[in-house]
Amino acid sequence: MTVLGQADALSLYLDELGTRFAPHPSSLPRTPLPSAPPRETGEEALDEERLLLSTATAHSDEVKAMRWLQPGDFTHPLHAGLWQCLVALTRRDTPVDPVTVLWEAQHRGLLSTGAEPSELLDLLAGPVGSPESWGERILQRSLLQVAHHIGRRIEAFTQDPATTPYQLVVGSRRALADLTAVRTRWQHATSPAPESRPARTSATAAPRASPPRTTAPPPPTARISR
Repeated sequence: MTVLGQADALSLYLDELGTRFAPHPSSLPRTPLPSAPPRETGEEALDEERLLLSTATAHSDEVKAMRWLQPGDFTHPLHAGLWQCLVALTRRDTPVDPVTVLWEAQHRGLLSTGAEPSELLDLLAGPVGSPESWGERILQRSLLQVAHHIGRRIEAFTQDPATTPYQLVVGSRRALADLTAVRTRWQHATSPAPESRPARTSATAAPRASPPRTTAPPPPTARISR
């Protein structure tokens, strides 16, 4: 993924830059950090989450292998809650179908949010493709969201005249460290599947969301382009 290559290039540049300046007290920048932007809730993102939930309900045997997908990757709280229901049912080896997922959702209080049982049953119907294919798209969107916020944090450091070069290095390294967890999950999701693993079917109901591309590595600045 292009954005991960840019993060690596920036990390190498920070390592080199850090050798030019001696550490000093108050090495962390005091720049006010921008708040995290709201999750993207466009129709494409919501459709991908709905298709994941319906497909995972139909192919629940694949859910156990998708530990790399977390509730925080979802843009809609109800969808995150339903994913938690699916994970809980599969861990208990409970047979999974729309009715058992609805029961688990009611047990967890998801229906108290105003969701109608008939709407949830409709949402869980109509599987297309494979759970892993939709899950990768959701995780990719989440990774790009995290990278974008990290870029805004580093940009804030560079625009603060009170930030020293060494503070810029320390603050940027700390910001990039927040990418590690979601990056690790992305690598698990996209690593080559073992031979014993069922082949994925392609998901054709919606266009794949591709990350922004760049034509050249990032310049030696403390910014990450999406």
